Amino acid sequence: MKQEALFLYSSDKMRIIVGHSAVSKAGSESFSGWLHGLIGVMIFSGSLPATRLAVMDINPFFLTFIRASIAGMLALILILICREKRPHSSQIFSLMVVAFGVVIGFPLLTAMALQYVTSAHSIVFLGLLPLSTAIFGVIRGHERPSLAFWVFSILGSLMVVGFALYQNLSVSIAGNLLMLASVLVCGLGYAEGATLSRALGGWQVISWALVISLPFMLVASFMTMPDTFSDIGVQAWMGLGYVSLFSMLIGFIFWYKGLAIGGIAAVGQLQLLQPFFGLALSATLLHETVSLQMVAVTFGVICCVIGSRKFAR
Repeated sequence: MKQEALFLYSSDKMRIIVGHSAVSKAGSESFSGWLHGLIGVMIFSGSLPATRLAVMDINPFFLTFIRASIAGMLALILILICREKRPHSSQIFSLMVVAFGVVIGFPLLTAMALQYVTSAHSIVFLGLLPLSTAIFGVIRGHERPSLAFWVFSILGSLMVVGFALYQNLSVSIAGNLLMLASVLVCGLGYAEGATLSRALGGWQVISWALVISLPFMLVASFMTMPDTFSDIGVQAWMGLGYVSLFSMLIGFIFWYKGLAIGGIAAVGQLQLLQPFFGLALSATLLHETVSLQMVAVTFGVICCVIGSRKFAR
């Protein structure tokens, strides 16, 4: 009896130790995921202000193609150094979707939009990015959101449309529509990339997406290259450097790793901080006016996104 009791005690103790170890490991992974995701969001927050600086002197088409070309060549070097295996044939289509969304679509549409609207104005639309990501995640995952999810989704969309109307839609209709389109394609790229990162790996997803699109980007860069670079100022070059190195590559390395470690739903919530970081950068670096209406709409949209994500499942 004593031996049996001792065995049971030892087994229970072992289960407690193993359980405690599993909880500690899960907590460590959760913190690591949130930390990587937060770094990614902070890097992405500088994308629109940097793009705004770049498009002052650089054609938006050339900017889109050259930034992806620079990031693509760096990604190719990274893949060769790490001797990464080629993605499976079944993953190529998903990588093409990621490339369409975050390598071509979002950079090009935002660069075109920032010719019509300020960086601070465009950042308000980023409040819809978590919602866009969630919707595409729902569509791809065949989930059935509750009625409350759609209520919050529609309310957030109406707030953005109302803000656009309040800001004189006749002046910035092109910029507003381009920003809405950019949010849609970026949400698609985020959702597809986050799902693919579970099997392929975090930094590998954006690297292979950049490499796949690299031949097209190099040709397009050559075709849209300006006749002279003398008219491009230092600030525009700095903006190009930031979006090429950080927005197109480094930010995604942290972001997709955070999603893979900490979970798409949990870490995806960090996108809600991006409009606040972006507005602060626009006011500080570009000296743009951040009105109380912008802050109020951004806060309202974020509240709607929080509600919609709560009822997403």
